[in-house]
Amino acid sequence: MITSYQTIAKPSEGLYKEKGSKFIAYAYPCANEEEFKKHLNQLKSDYHDARHHCYAFSCNPDKSLYRYSDDGEPSGTAGKPIYGQLLSFELTNVCIIVLRYFGGTKLGVGGLINAYREAAKDALNNGQIIEQKVFKRIEILFQYDQMNSVMSLTKSFDLSIENQEFDNDCKLIVRCNLEQLEATEGKLTSLQNVAYKILA
Repeated sequence: MITSYQTIAKPSEGLYKEKGSKFIAYAYPCANEEEFKKHLNQLKSDYHDARHHCYAFSCNPDKSLYRYSDDGEPSGTAGKPIYGQLLSFELTNVCIIVLRYFGGTKLGVGGLINAYREAAKDALNNGQIIEQKVFKRIEILFQYDQMNSVMSLTKSFDLSIENQEFDNDCKLIVRCNLEQLEATEGKLTSLQNVAYKILA
């Protein structure tokens, strides 16, 4: 079971120059493909004069969602080397987009692979790598007279409350660290007149 993963805390940049060509790399925290597309479209708008916008991204704690693109460069010379740096740094929920400004001299396959790899590596070296816990969201349904027991449980298991509704019938939505999930479920099961379900 994956209970944590490594990602970057905030956006960072990298640069690599070779024979007049400039490779500018942007690394972003990125939880899903929609976020990645926003970053890519923004850079395409801001740097519309760049010849290529090559990229790689990895999402989900198990790194199960990933993509990379050469964006017109020879096959295998851009997207894969960028993605290789995400693997090398063991990162997920990160995207790296590398813009190329052509300097007039062709670099060849080996030169391109090296350039895109080094630009991506520079962006990650300039970033702040952090460890993130994996969380699950739990919906807890209970009667008002169980309020103290439920709130006590949220404190003892350090559950962060995302949403709360207090009436005769009460509802909490909390975030639970995956490492604590089994123990939290055990405690919830032991409380009378309390129902819960794990949300997606």
